Amino acid sequence: MRPTGEAEAVLVQILFYLFATLLVAGALGVISARNPVYSVLFLVFSFINSAAIWLLVEAEFLAIVLVLVYVGAVMVLFLFVVMMLDINLAEIRQGFTRFAWLGWITAAALIVEIVGVIWRHGLGGVDVGRGFVSEPANYSNTLALGRVLYTRYAYPFELAAVLLVVAIVAAIALTLRRRPGMKVQDVSRQVAVRAEERLRVVKVSAEKRS
Repeated sequence: MRPTGEAEAVLVQILFYLFATLLVAGALGVISARNPVYSVLFLVFSFINSAAIWLLVEAEFLAIVLVLVYVGAVMVLFLFVVMMLDINLAEIRQGFTRFAWLGWITAAALIVEIVGVIWRHGLGGVDVGRGFVSEPANYSNTLALGRVLYTRYAYPFELAAVLLVVAIVAAIALTLRRRPGMKVQDVSRQVAVRAEERLRVVKVSAEKRS
């Protein structure tokens, strides 16, 4: 039996507060964990709870992308990088307390800015008192997102793509810097090579068997 509208709204509200609480706890774990591997795992936990909240508002495409792209690819990459870097945790902790006051000031300034923006502009005209309204069965949030992304926000989307390409090229350029003892491939010399320079024919006199 399908629950009524009020029962469904109450259930969605309960699940929202549950996943929101887990999300905040995971975010606090990211910034408070002493081990960077634990921080990455807490971040994965936060992304999963965020995807669950997206599912509650019937944004299935965003939830799937969040899990597949961030949890399945980016976070796994971060985890491998953190584990392979062999970070000296003792050395990092020594300098943490020295600049802790700067971190607290930055966090306080960020909180004041967020509260000020919400207090000044509200929630962007969103009626928080209105309950959750289900979309019709034939509604596709993927289609709606695509229409908005490629019409109203087409230029910002292209600009973001260009910035990502520039970031990729910059990362490759930083990685391929010259290092002592590093073997570099010279394509022009490989193409201009001749067979007689790489191959030597040696004539061996035949030996007679007794």
